[in-house]
Amino acid sequence: MDKTKEIICIVCPVGCRLKIIKNIDTSTYSVKGNKCNRGKIYGIKELTNPTRKVPSTVAIENALYTRLPVITDKAIDKKLIFDVMDELKKVSVKAPINMGDIIIHNILDTNVNIIATRSMAALKK
Repeated sequence: MDKTKEIICIVCPVGCRLKIIKNIDTSTYSVKGNKCNRGKIYGIKELTNPTRKVPSTVAIENALYTRLPVITDKAIDKKLIFDVMDELKKVSVKAPINMGDIIIHNILDTNVNIIATRSMAALKK
């Protein structure tokens, strides 16, 4: 008996409707509906080990705005997203910050860093 799941591919703007079929006997996967090989890879990965990049914000002091936009520099396991968000709630940085600065090294021992996605200058006193 095969196990089937249908998802929409998010690799590119086309948004192919994928049907991923796992053959229970052979533990192999087949993908239908993809218009490119990236869709096939995405479909299998989404069933076996789904990951996402996580955009968010952290508190920032001495800047024009009170929140600094950040993102993970690599995709993380979907199961860890809420744990990462809980860690980000605890973080406060002080301006100045440059886009690309690492805000948190190796969050949750994942070998993934949290980086700033915009620069924020310090307020002049």
